[in-house]
Amino acid sequence: MRAQDLMTMSPACVTPDEDLRKVAQLMAEKDCGCIPVVDSSDNRRVVGVITDRDIAIRAVAVGKGPETRARDVMTADPRCCLPDDEVRTVERVMAEQQVRRVVIVDDDGYCVGIVATADLARAADKAPDVTESDVGRVVEAISQPASG
Repeated sequence: MRAQDLMTMSPACVTPDEDLRKVAQLMAEKDCGCIPVVDSSDNRRVVGVITDRDIAIRAVAVGKGPETRARDVMTADPRCCLPDDEVRTVERVMAEQQVRRVVIVDDDGYCVGIVATADLARAADKAPDVTESDVGRVVEAISQPASG
């Protein structure tokens, strides 16, 4: 199984200049907790990701308001995968980076999808090459306390 087989295609994206109010509204509208940040609305080249946790920890917790720009709290240059990457590669990126979602990009770095741990869990019900044990190992690795 490959990333393209389980990714959410064409996810909602924001630009670095978008304010956090808009980002949070988009998360609510799309029922998601992670949005790729792209360099422009015409050019979906991934420059970062922003999560609901980023908004809570990097903005709200330190007194930044809803007018704060995505660029100020996003994770820049995230590890991404390609549509043809094996699911094992996506799992490895999740575990190594301790992230619950991985952005899928084409060869030019343009956002084409996103894979979440929930997608892996759903795949475990259908695909012989993704097991519940695999998903459990990924979730365990993601959940390890950060060192330092």
